[in-house]
Amino acid sequence: MVGRERELRSGRTGGGLALAGGVVCVCLAGAGCSGTGQGASVEGAGGGDPVAVLHRAADRLVAAGSAKARTAMQMASGGTRVTIRGEGVYDFEERLGQLKVRLPQDPAGTSEHRPITELLAPGALFMKNRGAGVPDDKWVRVETDSLSDGNLVTGGATDPFAAAEVLRGTRTATFVGRTEVAGTAVRHYRGTADLARAARGASEGNRKALAAAAEGFATAEVPFDAYLDDEGRIRKVRHRFSFSNGQEDAGTVDVASTTLLYDFGAAVRVRLPEDEDIYAGKIAAEPGDTGDSGDTGDTAVDGKN
Repeated sequence: MVGRERELRSGRTGGGLALAGGVVCVCLAGAGCSGTGQGASVEGAGGGDPVAVLHRAADRLVAAGSAKARTAMQMASGGTRVTIRGEGVYDFEERLGQLKVRLPQDPAGTSEHRPITELLAPGALFMKNRGAGVPDDKWVRVETDSLSDGNLVTGGATDPFAAAEVLRGTRTATFVGRTEVAGTAVRHYRGTADLARAARGASEGNRKALAAAAEGFATAEVPFDAYLDDEGRIRKVRHRFSFSNGQEDAGTVDVASTTLLYDFGAAVRVRLPEDEDIYAGKIAAEPGDTGDSGDTGDTAVDGKN
């Protein structure tokens, strides 16, 4: 897929923390069921059995083809709270996306970080403007199944399809009621998903990453709120993750990751970097930055993996 360009034009319409590597560290240093059940209805006040509906939510997105996305990731630990925001597009058929991730301002209110461009692909995360010694014209590539959070947190934005596939692990869920998201009528569901179960039912590109998250988080149980339209597509989903801070006696980090999807059928154009455009050196650690294992120091980036 390296160097490949994908353009989708669809006729469908529808309107002081020490965390894992990647964007999260840069930011804070500066501041089961396969979901293929048949015949279930989405009609009626609750749209059918909530667990079954949520198991199929990711498949509904694939059928929709693509969408625009907005993301927000809020992290809290020891009284410190930051929010990272992103915006972009995602092709659910090809599992390719692009997000512009904006890091929070420094305590003085002045942003010290340029927006980071992220390319999302099956099993990989590419980041540009990563900083920490990476040349401006180079990309950093990270294998998502090598991360203890499966890249549900590391990139500062949860991959929209991975966010949907977490719902494949839904164990319990209730229908809360009808409401609206950005002017669209939706059904609100609240429940808990199991990451290990989600991994077993996930697509090939997310299976290993979700399995890594099931092992790496403080708990594999993920509380969520999901908002689905009348076609069963996710319009908004909010997950709450919890994981170790990577330092002894530092407690856990609580993360609330929100993904908003809209403008289904939008054109998506994603070009993955060529091998020569990928940084093959080491990313210098910044103050307060830690690697995924929790060790301080340079983080190796292999441009060929």
